[in-house]
Amino acid sequence: MEQYRTRPARYGPRRDRPRSSLPPQAKRGAESEAAVRAERGERAPGAQRRPAAVRRTSSAPAAPHAGRLPNPRLTGLGSGLFCGLVMFLLGGLSAVLFGASLTAYGVLFLPVCVLTAVWVRRGDLMIAPVVVPIAFAVGLLPMADGDGGTGGRLMGLVTALATQAGWLYGGTLVAGLIVIVRRIRLMHRRRTAAAGARPPV
Repeated sequence: MEQYRTRPARYGPRRDRPRSSLPPQAKRGAESEAAVRAERGERAPGAQRRPAAVRRTSSAPAAPHAGRLPNPRLTGLGSGLFCGLVMFLLGGLSAVLFGASLTAYGVLFLPVCVLTAVWVRRGDLMIAPVVVPIAFAVGLLPMADGDGGTGGRLMGLVTALATQAGWLYGGTLVAGLIVIVRRIRLMHRRRTAAAGARPPV
């Protein structure tokens, strides 16, 4: 009788897998649609998108502009010191190299006037035409020929100013024109900014 005893079942009761409520054709269509989306890289509807990894780009320092010209902004006092010092050095250079040639000194005076008018800041534009003639006279001190001490040198300075008045007036006129152009551009920018900030009616 013991030989005919039923052996214990090796496995537990069979659990039925949940059957899909979809028909076979709809199930195949859903699987093919999921495969196409996976191939295209699209995400399924309702699935949450994972946050993309943020790439950290190292901000490289901007390369300095090698061909850019210097563009300082001088105050009224700074422009006067710049113009006077440069003209004094140019006067001494002209006395040494060109034999105190007033023509060479006048030619060198023009670019100094241009730089002074261009580099002065916007708030001190009207200073440039004032300091330019003073710098012209300061630069003539090393070139003034005169005998008899200080009085003779002053007379030589007055004579040089009288004979080289064309260069003096020309440099002052150039500086004045540049200042006027900069002033007009500044006023135009202010009007444009004011018109842009004004609310529409």
